[in-house]
Amino acid sequence: MFNLKTITFDQIKTSSIALEFDELIPDEIFDWTEADFAKYQVPIGNSRFPITDFFDITVEGEAAGPDEVKMILNGDLNRVKYIGCKMSGGDIVCNGSVDLHVGAEMSGGSILVKGDAAAHAGREMSGGYLEIEGNTKEFTGASYIGEWRGMTGGEIVVGGNAGKQCGECLTGGKIHVKGNCDILAGIHMTKGIIEIDGDVNRWPGGQMKNGNIIIHGFLGRLLEGFVLDGIVVDPEVEGITFEGKYIKYTGDIGLNGKGNLYLGAEANKAKLATYGELDDEYTSIREYRNL
Repeated sequence: MFNLKTITFDQIKTSSIALEFDELIPDEIFDWTEADFAKYQVPIGNSRFPITDFFDITVEGEAAGPDEVKMILNGDLNRVKYIGCKMSGGDIVCNGSVDLHVGAEMSGGSILVKGDAAAHAGREMSGGYLEIEGNTKEFTGASYIGEWRGMTGGEIVVGGNAGKQCGECLTGGKIHVKGNCDILAGIHMTKGIIEIDGDVNRWPGGQMKNGNIIIHGFLGRLLEGFVLDGIVVDPEVEGITFEGKYIKYTGDIGLNGKGNLYLGAEANKAKLATYGELDDEYTSIREYRNL
């Protein structure tokens, strides 16, 4: 018989300095009782304070491991960081916007954020599922400072917009941004998929060596290192079919890159036509760069 242990955190006050939740993941707390939480002190800066100063915690059910745990965080979580950091199983639901590093280095399980997320969401994750219903700031699914490898597996879904350098150093997995994306999405990527439903500011795929970027919306500016490949219809990318007509580029040639960038033809038709780049039948394309 499958068990499910629910641990609910109901916020009673906020902190001006961020609470660090990296120790409070299903892997570590699957067998905790309310008495265990009453003794626990959460890191805040270089000090620790009782978690019960900030949350009422209710524990229901039992679990034999992290996969049988569901954590529910209620309240203003804008000053709570490292939620789900390094988790390998279980579910976390955040009923509010969250601070830095949500889902960082996670390898399994799922996190749902019913709000926005600050920078470094899902950084260096290798598995699992992270969904942010609102917007994310910079470096979603990216590497961390001083590292060269970002997300290697799993999936990130952003319901709103993503900040700069989304998917930086991506080496696997998939990022799906349902809104718009700022500059340099997929910079230094070597593998994986970034799908963007909305518009992109400029310069996706800078110095990419491999991988795939699919942009359904309008692209402000393309880098010099991409070579026009032609028009493709319903391209299949890593077993996923993307319906529609796309202008395909490869690059970044500055690094002998073999990455693919698919640009939605309809969304960019007016601008390309203005520059004499694309006719009504998508048959006379020259190049699209620095417009």
